[in-house]
Amino acid sequence: MEIKDIVLISLFAAITAVLALFPPITLPLIPAPITAQTLGVMLAGGILGSKRGFLSITLFLVLVFIGLPLLPGGGGGISVFFGLTGGFLISWPLAAYLMGWLVEKNWHHLSRVKIFFMCLVSGIGVVYLIGVPWLSYMANMSLASAFIGSSVFIVGDTVKAMIASSIIFAISNYYPMIKQPSKDK
Repeated sequence: MEIKDIVLISLFAAITAVLALFPPITLPLIPAPITAQTLGVMLAGGILGSKRGFLSITLFLVLVFIGLPLLPGGGGGISVFFGLTGGFLISWPLAAYLMGWLVEKNWHHLSRVKIFFMCLVSGIGVVYLIGVPWLSYMANMSLASAFIGSSVFIVGDTVKAMIASSIIFAISNYYPMIKQPSKDK
């Protein structure tokens, strides 16, 4: 791994941390606030690619795990991974990896619309696929109830996917950080 890779991985871990500074929106009866940090997950994968995006978000979570207050409201430490929202956090590196993989595989055919759907699949689909069952188990509620409770976040996540797709598309055109595969592959 080159120094440039290490710098980019660290940079996107820092960007994800900084996104916690946006004031979280707390909803009544919902244990998790609406935050901007999943935007960082989508951006890391979509801009850095699968491997570096995965490593960036994993680095961020390691820093949270050791206790740095990098989550909204100053959250951090081992306990957040065993709480109601732990499944959502655990899903982030996988979501970043899938986002990067999708961008890499479709590099020569990228459009804002395609990237938006990639964000929906990875940044929302994977996160909910892992986070909702975790919430269901930890809160001792039915899977349907956990999904219905989590569905209030879908609108905000869709807005974050729109923002991410515009940023990823612009960067992929003007300052690509993903090594471009040859067209004949």
